[in-house]
Amino acid sequence: MHVDSAEATRRQNPAPPKEDKINQNLPKTPTRREARREMATPAAKQRGLRVVVVGDPGTGKSSLIVALAANQYPVTPPRVVPPTRLPVDLFPERIPITVVDTSSSEGRTAELITECQAADAVVLTYACDSPETLDRLSSFWLPKLRSCQVKVPVIVAGCKLDLKDEQQGDLAQAVEPIMQSFGEIETCIECSALRQIQVGEVFFYAQKAVIYPTAPLFDQNIEALTSRCISALKRIFILSDHDMDGALSDAELNEFQIRCFDTPLQPAEIVGVKKAVKEKMPEGVNVNGLTLTGFLYLHALFMEKGQVQTTWTVLRNFNYDNDLKVRADPIPKIAPDQTLELTNEAVDFLRGIFKMFDMDNDGALLPAELEGLFSTAPENPWSSNPYKDCAENNVLGDLSLEGFLSKWALMTLLDPANSFSNLKYVCYPGDFSSAFTITRKRRVDRQKQKTQRNVIQCYVFGPRGAGKTALLQSFLGRQHSDTPTARSERFAANVVELCDDTRKKLVLREIPEVDISSLLSKKESLAPCDVAAFVYDSSDELSWQKAKEMLVQVATHGENTGYSVPCLIVACKDDLARSPLALQESIRVSQDMGMETPIPISVKLDGLNYIFCRIVHAAQKPHLSIPETEAGKARRRYNRLLNRSLMVVSVGVVAVVGIAACRIYAARKNTSS
Repeated sequence: MHVDSAEATRRQNPAPPKEDKINQNLPKTPTRREARREMATPAAKQRGLRVVVVGDPGTGKSSLIVALAANQYPVTPPRVVPPTRLPVDLFPERIPITVVDTSSSEGRTAELITECQAADAVVLTYACDSPETLDRLSSFWLPKLRSCQVKVPVIVAGCKLDLKDEQQGDLAQAVEPIMQSFGEIETCIECSALRQIQVGEVFFYAQKAVIYPTAPLFDQNIEALTSRCISALKRIFILSDHDMDGALSDAELNEFQIRCFDTPLQPAEIVGVKKAVKEKMPEGVNVNGLTLTGFLYLHALFMEKGQVQTTWTVLRNFNYDNDLKVRADPIPKIAPDQTLELTNEAVDFLRGIFKMFDMDNDGALLPAELEGLFSTAPENPWSSNPYKDCAENNVLGDLSLEGFLSKWALMTLLDPANSFSNLKYVCYPGDFSSAFTITRKRRVDRQKQKTQRNVIQCYVFGPRGAGKTALLQSFLGRQHSDTPTARSERFAANVVELCDDTRKKLVLREIPEVDISSLLSKKESLAPCDVAAFVYDSSDELSWQKAKEMLVQVATHGENTGYSVPCLIVACKDDLARSPLALQESIRVSQDMGMETPIPISVKLDGLNYIFCRIVHAAQKPHLSIPETEAGKARRRYNRLLNRSLMVVSVGVVAVVGIAACRIYAARKNTSS
């Protein structure tokens, strides 16, 4: 936020106001023209900015626009000025600006709201000679903009400065309570269209608020950098600290300055920078150079002095957008039955990061250590579902290395763009192609009768109470509580060690009973699935009947869409008395549908690893264990019959054609004789 006092000089050619120098010994910030190539956002360059002017009638909206566009005061200003395109060279950014005037009459309220919702910034006017119009900002206009979901920066402009009574007091004192209550206000400025005082500055600040927004970087309430800004700057510091000694040396500082501003620092300037920081923040400099504390201190000073564009120049040079997120590389388009997996290079990097943040070397990350690992990201991506409790912890509840890598594997499977963004946030040095590999299509795997995937995804179906959640919890080495849980989708990711000493990542995805219809309503819903497990309570005949219905639904969907998957039947709660009818029926159905016989398990007994091995083995042989419904069998018989009929017809046609050809040949021979 920035407040300009009522004192201003007369300008014939509006130009942006000069900025105060923080300290002559601090790093040189480039002039706006020097740093322009990186400061303006690409979107702003392409489409320009739309600034909408609103306020009470008679506050000077139309006169303000005409005075800027025509560089003179309108003797008879129009009631509403048509949309006005400002000259592109009016400000150094050379970004097109369209200024839209509005009417405050009741009959045009809907039009005003529509214009504000389409704006990049709003200029909200009041009349300096009319204190009640200033009061209306907080009592009507700003609440109105909020209620209409207008989420853009607001510039408060006090018009008719030439008519202001000298006894009215200082602008900052008058608007400070309003600015405290409405954080969307970026700047308050007084101007005069009649005398051409600070007219250009009004729209310069509107443009600046869009291109260099303050709110993402600086919290005005506590007067400190935002947590997201700190995370971004910390990552930039780490990337610039090439020798990883925790400080930016003179050479590293100079390289950073050239990258961001195309301007080297002279040795005396570097000494001056470090001296100025050390005076105010002793821990900001050590024997190796400028520390992270000093680096953050410099940017906090930039914010306090209104030099927001300096920090934005740094952020955009490191590819950050206005939400302080790294602009993601485009994700290659893949088929529905393909997935992405981390490469060995990316996994090795993650192992190194894990070891670096495992401060006590106990092979697990404490919550604080995990937060430290993601301290260079906008937020911890695993703080909520589906990642929060999806992986194995050690006996103390801390995240093990296998759990850490399993979470990355799951995030890559479900959201590769987010996975890559977070790799970049934790300072992965490579590009997308070095981090991920695209798996072969599952249809090709079926043809070749094997899969090359290292991450197997298993959909777990079953009625409520059958034991799905208990199975997932057991996979993570946890005891399942008997307390009913919410009916929501869950994931469990872990490593499965096979008999041949190979290791595969297995992801179990629990499908709630109530979600099956919604899942199967989409044609490609089974495309990412490598194997499906159908769980039922072996002591409950009704549980088996529901599981069978689900199996038929999934098998039918696979036959109709071409995304059939290997399926297994899992008879849970084997420690209880089995239902003879459920046992007989499940065996019969598995035989009829061409599947393996049901696998009995009990989560209360040890030795469950074999069920997870069976799941992985089924996925590794994608041409087997695919259930076939009666409709599918009938369709196959029909196709065989049709193919035989076509073969017979083809043979008959060939025979007829051959006989005809022989007759024609014989006739020609007789004629020639």
